[in-house]
Amino acid sequence: MKNLSSTLDQMGNFSTASVRMDNVTGVICKLPQKPAEMYLGFTEHDANIIEEEQQLEGFSLSVKIPKEASEMAMKRNGSFAGVLCFSGMQQGDSNSYFLNDEAVGIEMGVEISNLSQTIDITFANVGNKERYKERYSASCRSWDGGDNTAWITDGCQTKQTNDAITCQCSHLTFFAILLSPPPVNISASDVKSLSYITSIGCGLSSFFLAVALFMHFLMRKGKASQGTKILINLFIAMFALNVCFLMNESIANLGDFGACMAMGAALHYSMLATFTWFFMQALHLYINLHKLLADIKHYTMKICIAGWVMPAVVVITLLALKKYDTLVINTNDGKTQKMCWISDAALHQGVNVGYYAVVFAFTFSIFIVTVRQITFFPSAKEKVQGCSTTKTNYFSIVGLFLLLGITWAFAFFSHGPLLIPSYYIFTILNTFQGFFLFIYYYHSSKIVTGGTKLAQSSSTCKPANTVIISPYS
Repeated sequence: MKNLSSTLDQMGNFSTASVRMDNVTGVICKLPQKPAEMYLGFTEHDANIIEEEQQLEGFSLSVKIPKEASEMAMKRNGSFAGVLCFSGMQQGDSNSYFLNDEAVGIEMGVEISNLSQTIDITFANVGNKERYKERYSASCRSWDGGDNTAWITDGCQTKQTNDAITCQCSHLTFFAILLSPPPVNISASDVKSLSYITSIGCGLSSFFLAVALFMHFLMRKGKASQGTKILINLFIAMFALNVCFLMNESIANLGDFGACMAMGAALHYSMLATFTWFFMQALHLYINLHKLLADIKHYTMKICIAGWVMPAVVVITLLALKKYDTLVINTNDGKTQKMCWISDAALHQGVNVGYYAVVFAFTFSIFIVTVRQITFFPSAKEKVQGCSTTKTNYFSIVGLFLLLGITWAFAFFSHGPLLIPSYYIFTILNTFQGFFLFIYYYHSSKIVTGGTKLAQSSSTCKPANTVIISPYS
């Protein structure tokens, strides 16, 4: 495309020239002195400049370049317009491919962007192809000029009719329609209910996590144990996750690719950081159970570096590959909701589900070991001392279940008949998780601060024999 300007000298007095070579078909033309709209129609083996817009209906691929683009090009010393169709395009990414295996490149010799009148690229006669209509979701993409896998939605809108798909774009580059399996449709009522639950849960969790952080940094920071510091890092990650999720849809609806990419990365980082701190909680429990803490120098610093750097490596890599984009969620009434997230479904599964699966394998193992210790060791002492710790044990087990992020495992059941129920269970448990952990944090701090008084009491059941999993331990 960059070499099209060199062909102008070879055109002589001709105003247009056809381009045909291998898998490329197109046309290049000199811009007229009086700018006007340009219409081009493509057949299987040829490209034509058309005088009237109505005549484009007979072509399977057509391009409309607005007058504004020609005016902008001429002001910047542009002298031509070139439109090429590339056939035989390979798979777009791991789970999508090009419509008709084609991409369209448009070049005018100078940079053209931010057009108020869009360039329209229409692929006609696609409605009768059932594999496109029923099995795939079409999305107009533009090439960002980097590597050949970076097809983004920035600057393009997708318009679909019964038998045609039109890309309306505000800049010049390469364009294509990528077909990918659509997200699973759920009912509009379920989306509405889940949205309400999410908003309430994330809002409530954000508030109480902020209260917990306030309590820690202004009131208890000097008294914090290593376990408390790890818990506070988890609170920070969860607070960021809730705030990013609440802001996400608003940013997605702005239509700003850069802002959406940044929001998607921030949401992804805070989620992976939350997963990582679940892992760190389990690791801290493991180290305490095996009494290894005294052997580790700079323990808290090492835990913090690992907890915040590991998710950053993943997110920076995906940012460099430009994998964050606007994700469209479809409902069964034809409406959509947008969010800023990873646009590649297969990559999402591999990175996020894979990342959490590793975390879950470790945290669940520690959960089982710790629950066994809570359940069996105190019960042996109860027989001797006649003291019941059942209520305390239940509280410790539930708190541990939340602390280690076991609730996120309900995502593994989001298939088949369990899809919708798992959505509700997952949403309720995880959006309110910050609120539940605040209750656990507050109650545990009361247990610990009251430990001295209990030790001095004349109760027949000594608290030293009670196993309590506390963030202060």
